[in-house]
Amino acid sequence: FLMQTSEKLQKICIRNLVRKYCRGVTAERKAQLQQKVVTSAVFRGKKEGYLQSLNQPFLDTRLKESDINPKVLQLIQGEKIKYVTPVVKYDRNGFKARDRLLVLTQSSAYVVEMAKIKQKIDYTTLKGISTSNLSDGIVVIHVPEDNKQKGDVILQCEHVFETVTKLCMLANKQNLVKVVKGSLQFRIGSGKEGTMVFAVGQEPQVFKAKTGQLTVV
Repeated sequence: FLMQTSEKLQKICIRNLVRKYCRGVTAERKAQLQQKVVTSAVFRGKKEGYLQSLNQPFLDTRLKESDINPKVLQLIQGEKIKYVTPVVKYDRNGFKARDRLLVLTQSSAYVVEMAKIKQKIDYTTLKGISTSNLSDGIVVIHVPEDNKQKGDVILQCEHVFETVTKLCMLANKQNLVKVVKGSLQFRIGSGKEGTMVFAVGQEPQVFKAKTGQLTVV
């Protein structure tokens, strides 16, 4: 009887401690935990650098709304901005690197150049998100093959775990994130496809190889 009473008291004590902890969790802390759970589901055991990212809290955004050109803000008026980060975008054909902003709203992702919106991707049309298993920050956003889209978006992000987590959570498509090994295909436009190759080397670099492929080291 004493053993049964002790076990019941232990369970009650643990339940009270859990309830106390949950009630003490702030909204900010809860959001962090929710994001980290998604990051774990997508990247754990798949991408290099994941373990090192565990103790790094995700920021709400890397840039403020005031850092965005007023003309762009006017164009996306009515959509609440949720996350902004600087990125490097690679052209789909010549693979030239260009500084851009990735702006994530409640309903769409925008690739922004200064005062221009270069590409808009509605989350409802998002076909997939690809990254490599290596420590690079490359992210490919796959879009539908239609007249509204120029082709898939090739980006390099400094905070790849954070950016991908924010994107797939806002789009509610974490099941569409793929961590690939070796290479991946991306759509250039007009039914054409390109190839991206991932390799390990002494110096990180992204360049167009003699084969015409985009090579990420």
